[in-house]
Amino acid sequence: MKYFYVTTPIYYVNDKPHVGHAYSTVIADCAARFKRLSGYKVFFQTGTDEHGLKIEKEADARGIAPKELADSMHIKFKELFSDLNISYDRFIRTTDADHVQTVRTAFEKLLKNGDIYLSEYEGWYCTPCETFLTEKSLSEGGKCPQCGRPASKVKEESYFLKLDKYEKKLLDFIENNSGFIKPEFRKNEVLSFVKEGLKNLSISRTSFKWGIPVPGDDNHVIYVWFDALLNYLTGLGHETYLEGRNPDFERFLESTNHIVGKDILKFHAVYWPIMLFALGLRPPKTILAHGWWLMDGAKMSKSLGNVIDPKVIVEKFGADALRYFLLSEITIGLDGDFNTGSFTVRYNSGLANDLGNLVSRTAAMLRKYADGKIPGKNAGEDAAVLNEALVLLNGLGERYDRYDFAKILEDIFRFINILNKYINDSAPWKLNINEPEDRSNLFKILKTAAVSIYYISYFIYPFMPETSGKINNMLNIKPFDLPGFSLDPGDAADYCEKLFKNGFSIAEKSEILFPRIKFE
Repeated sequence: MKYFYVTTPIYYVNDKPHVGHAYSTVIADCAARFKRLSGYKVFFQTGTDEHGLKIEKEADARGIAPKELADSMHIKFKELFSDLNISYDRFIRTTDADHVQTVRTAFEKLLKNGDIYLSEYEGWYCTPCETFLTEKSLSEGGKCPQCGRPASKVKEESYFLKLDKYEKKLLDFIENNSGFIKPEFRKNEVLSFVKEGLKNLSISRTSFKWGIPVPGDDNHVIYVWFDALLNYLTGLGHETYLEGRNPDFERFLESTNHIVGKDILKFHAVYWPIMLFALGLRPPKTILAHGWWLMDGAKMSKSLGNVIDPKVIVEKFGADALRYFLLSEITIGLDGDFNTGSFTVRYNSGLANDLGNLVSRTAAMLRKYADGKIPGKNAGEDAAVLNEALVLLNGLGERYDRYDFAKILEDIFRFINILNKYINDSAPWKLNINEPEDRSNLFKILKTAAVSIYYISYFIYPFMPETSGKINNMLNIKPFDLPGFSLDPGDAADYCEKLFKNGFSIAEKSEILFPRIKFE
């Protein structure tokens, strides 16, 4: 059995979700769906980060308790993920009892081993980013280099995590594991940061109370990032693993893929591996740092008021339209501008014209010329067209492992356009069904189109699961997201050949997949 563990960041509950949250989660969902389809045992985790000074301040501003804020806001993330058809296995909250226990267990172990010690912290802190800053890293005017807001000077007793102890081990691990940080150019950024020298990390605070208390010292609460990162162990059942009752824990841990924004890469590629080293566990297999979605050239930010509500887009245009745009518009790792004009063009040209029209007219021709039946084994198929599908199938798993989603989608739509051109050039509507040769050619065209559309439904399933299901419903074929269904890309061609061998009837009616839109 092959294992695949994929996670998103856990999202702060200080405000409702925006497109940036949707992006991370859709990337992870796409990867999880493909791995399930390929026969992997998959665990996909997302959730909410509910502790820290930022949450305490937001709750205080609203006149409610921090837990009350968390209880109300985490529902908005769940609702969005439901709207986007996110297939997570667990939605974790850092206020969950098992997570609190994991954090306490980890803290106690590192304290006992000498990897955590008590001292005093004096330095700069950015509350919105929940980040400790060095004097050198501050922007002009004493501002946080990440969010541009003023940092605060703090001095307080603190527990520290020893980073310097594991600096060389981390450098060796990064340099000897080429797939650890993706894209590759982000690897050099992390190496440069580590080579400047790691200073031990303050991992507790006494200036606020909303957090997990340090075991044995209620004056301190555990730093939100130390708390949050451990969610990746909680979800896998860290406590049952320690009790010897979780044989899958290490297998999943070895296959970990963290999907994060580039602004939190340092926490995942530096602090998190060191925490795992100290706990005697292996670092993640891959940390994928994607870029930001910008609006008019600026990063979307709730404080700037330039965020796009993904829920509104889903309600107007459908989940698959947003999923498709997010994964096709930019190469993962680069920044992209959420432009309504670009969204409209991609929707109308790619989804409505190319894919939607292809499926609609193929279904119409099958009903008109073949009594709604897929021509059987005697109809023949056009090898030149179907070979294009086989080319796309070849190496698909490796391309998913590289998170080459934009290029995969580009090649899928290239195949869609090849099929559209094939139908246009063949002009089946000009053939005389009463002439034996024309009838044979007509059925060959229809069979080729139907088989190709099934391949397309397979290709788009991780990206657009709802649309894939609609296509399969039109073809009268079981959808891919049935429990227990798996189909390795290497087996897809054989499966497709057997499926269409004897022909069958398609659905009597099918809906328009993507009506043309105007984005206002």
